[in-house]
Amino acid sequence: MTMWKPMPRTAEATAVYDAAEADRSARPERYRLGKASVDAVVSRAAKGVDGTFLGDPSEWREGLERYLESAEEDGRLNAIGVKVAFGTAVARLRARLLMNRHLAACPEISERPLTPPIVIVGGWRTGTTFLFRLLATDPRFRAPLSAELSTPWRFDGATESRREELLDAPAGSQDHLHFLNPALATVHDFGSRLPEECVLAMGGDFRNWGFSSTMRLDSYSAWLADQDLTASYARYREILQTLDAEDGRRWVLKAPAHLPELPRLAAAFPGACIVHLHRDIVETIASGASLFSVFRSTYSDDVDPCDVARFQTDQTELWLRRASAFRDSAAASSVEIVDVRYRDLVSTTASVLKRIYTAAGIEPPGDPEGMIADYHATRPRHGRGVHRYTPAQFGLDENELRRRWAFSGF
Repeated sequence: MTMWKPMPRTAEATAVYDAAEADRSARPERYRLGKASVDAVVSRAAKGVDGTFLGDPSEWREGLERYLESAEEDGRLNAIGVKVAFGTAVARLRARLLMNRHLAACPEISERPLTPPIVIVGGWRTGTTFLFRLLATDPRFRAPLSAELSTPWRFDGATESRREELLDAPAGSQDHLHFLNPALATVHDFGSRLPEECVLAMGGDFRNWGFSSTMRLDSYSAWLADQDLTASYARYREILQTLDAEDGRRWVLKAPAHLPELPRLAAAFPGACIVHLHRDIVETIASGASLFSVFRSTYSDDVDPCDVARFQTDQTELWLRRASAFRDSAAASSVEIVDVRYRDLVSTTASVLKRIYTAAGIEPPGDPEGMIADYHATRPRHGRGVHRYTPAQFGLDENELRRRWAFSGF
């Protein structure tokens, strides 16, 4: 059996990694994470801004400590990975501070009406990105872009020319990621003009399921499973209110990481139409393990495919059991849930679209086949290469997975 291995790095990327490791050897004090780095993160995040806008430390400090400790102890990070973990912590904390400052200056934002969104959820690699970006081509919808999610306060009241400048701001960092790990474009294409996942806007309180998608953060994920994300989702609603143009377009959102938090999602967005995608569990776990392995190989030189599959399996079961429990709760009546099988999404896309539009109370497009054809013309399915993987590459037992998921009904 041939196990998964990362794509060999280019000579140019190798030179960047080698330079970072040399710097870590020469200046190890700059590559420390854990609790020892918390104050440095806070100082950097509040640089030049009134730090009181960070708010009550009880709302974010423990999560920050858990994240940094897990990155240090569990992450197996290379030098670039350490820098990214530290930079992510700074960026999320600074975003919290600047968003708090903006809301304090514009308290009316929290009163802005928000039409219940369409929210796409599902296990990793179940077609969520395809459906999300397809729906986003309908001019009656609006999907958030990466720059909007990362710095929403900058877009509130921005002129069109300023908005265009802001949208292209993340392009440099995205190009750098593709330079370091070209395989990323095959497993999950991203760009400054492509709709992105909600998790990019969440985590100012360091409660974010998306963190573990790019790094090995086992102890952080175990801690997160016992946290209440009600405040996290209330803040995300305020972010969308900040971005909303009040032009009648309806938000279409997407994140697999919403699955374990459906009660919080429903509380923040009553009346939402939740589209839950389902795929054969072996395909879901194997494809997700491949995705996680590729992402993690950017920041670690020690990615064990069986370890990734173990994490992916346990996390997916937790998420789907929580989603199942939500369906059986009274809170489920506050939203509309549409179940879609992956094979139907791929083979009968137009019919699936009509079901979603009807459930959301929106007139379906007059020419759904044309809408689909236009999307595929601009974004061909394998335009960035074919994502190839097998369950055996990650040590997965197909029969055991199917027995383990008998509870799901899909």
